[in-house]
Amino acid sequence: MAWEFDWLYALQTIHHPVLDKIMIFFSTLGDAGIFWIVLALVFCITKKYRTCGIQMFVSMILVLFIGNLVLKNLVARDRPCWIDPGVALLVKNPSDFSFPSGHSMNSFTAAVTIFCCHRKTGAAALAVAALIAFSRLYNFVHFPTDVFAGILLGTGVALAVNYVSQKYSVTSLLSRLKKKT
Repeated sequence: MAWEFDWLYALQTIHHPVLDKIMIFFSTLGDAGIFWIVLALVFCITKKYRTCGIQMFVSMILVLFIGNLVLKNLVARDRPCWIDPGVALLVKNPSDFSFPSGHSMNSFTAAVTIFCCHRKTGAAALAVAALIAFSRLYNFVHFPTDVFAGILLGTGVALAVNYVSQKYSVTSLLSRLKKKT
């Protein structure tokens, strides 16, 4: 844990009023996954992005269950801001456990899903997800391993859902049903 605090304290040395505002913005953008949920809804409305939007919802529900409801409570890791309350927070002090980072997990689940479906849009989504994940470290509310675990779990779930979606697409299932009749 010492190296993680070393990283977090090093990030505290680069604070600047402009950067603080940017990091607060990205951290807030990831709150409760609202940005990604709204984006998934918009995707579901448009025919070109509908499959992607559905995959985003499935992936986000899975990581909500696995990460936020199971792992956070099972691991029950305190946040760095709880262990060292002497660091002034720029964002609201979270009330749930630290591992894995829900912001990172949900952001990468959504962004990787978008990238799997639409490369150009997905590249922009990955950049936003990376900034959201970094903001959690900058804002002293997560350890680096919380963020890395969130990124890995979110990416893994997104890739798994994308694989299953491609292998068992609705079109493919319908054609299989037609062949049987």
